[in-house]
Amino acid sequence: MTSGSYQKAWVVFSGKTELPWLRFLKPGFRHCYALLHDGVNWITVDPLSHFTEVAVHRHVPADFSLPDWLTGRGMTVVPVDAASIPLKPAPWMMFTCVEAVKRILGIHRRLILTPWQLYKFLTSTEQNQSMKGEPLWAV
Repeated sequence: MTSGSYQKAWVVFSGKTELPWLRFLKPGFRHCYALLHDGVNWITVDPLSHFTEVAVHRHVPADFSLPDWLTGRGMTVVPVDAASIPLKPAPWMMFTCVEAVKRILGIHRRLILTPWQLYKFLTSTEQNQSMKGEPLWAV
């Protein structure tokens, strides 16, 4: 990706789950997925338990604020700064929604396991210092 084609990303957190074993997680933070905007299209990458849904939302105008719309529907939406990620493998971890989002964003923190922990990291000053640099997403 060239530095002139900057894209934006958000992480969307939801409290809804149909899986009983996820109900022990913090209410409002039982699932997460990535929301990307390439300047024209809104793209969601939603790692579900049975498949990963990747959708390009062509029916949504480019100037429509999908993050605001999702917030209005009770979701927590966190903007994420792009980062330069060193060329090294991410640590081996069980594949969950959190791990999928971490890989999209290039976060290699082993101890971020739950949506709540990811939210706390993304809204912390530590994240602001560790995720600066060139944009990551090439869509």
